[in-house]
Amino acid sequence: MRARRGRLAAGVVLLGILPLALPGCGIGEEEDPATKPGRAPAEEATAKSRERVQAYLDAMTAKDVAAGRSQLCAALQESFDAAATGPNGDFADHFTVPQAEITDVRPGPRGQEVSTSVSVAAGSRTITRPLLFTVTRDGADWCIAAEAPGGNAASPAAPASPVSG
Repeated sequence: MRARRGRLAAGVVLLGILPLALPGCGIGEEEDPATKPGRAPAEEATAKSRERVQAYLDAMTAKDVAAGRSQLCAALQESFDAAATGPNGDFADHFTVPQAEITDVRPGPRGQEVSTSVSVAAGSRTITRPLLFTVTRDGADWCIAAEAPGGNAASPAAPASPVSG
């Protein structure tokens, strides 16, 4: 009978300690949305999107095709390889990019939308055009999923600086 009481007491103690040990194992903890694939806090999405597009703009300015390509999602890389240095490509030899800046970052229907203003010079002529990049999360990393002419107007919280051209 004593052995039975001893086991019973040990079982009660174990049951009493078990809830304290479970959080260390991840059981019983609330899930952090930032750790779920495909979900991230808004601040991280904004920062990573800005980082990817700025790296792409820097690569355009430096004419570093490999650095530009590395910012793109895998699905875009083949078409990028075919067009990047062509007559109208972002990395064409016949023009330079004297200025490129991010003017707005906001959530969009397919990812973060990053609006930019890019000045392109060919000979003595310089034009400034808006480009809209869509940045998305691909697994654990972020990448540029699309580039299109145009952009969003700057939001009141993040005014765009004037661009001369």
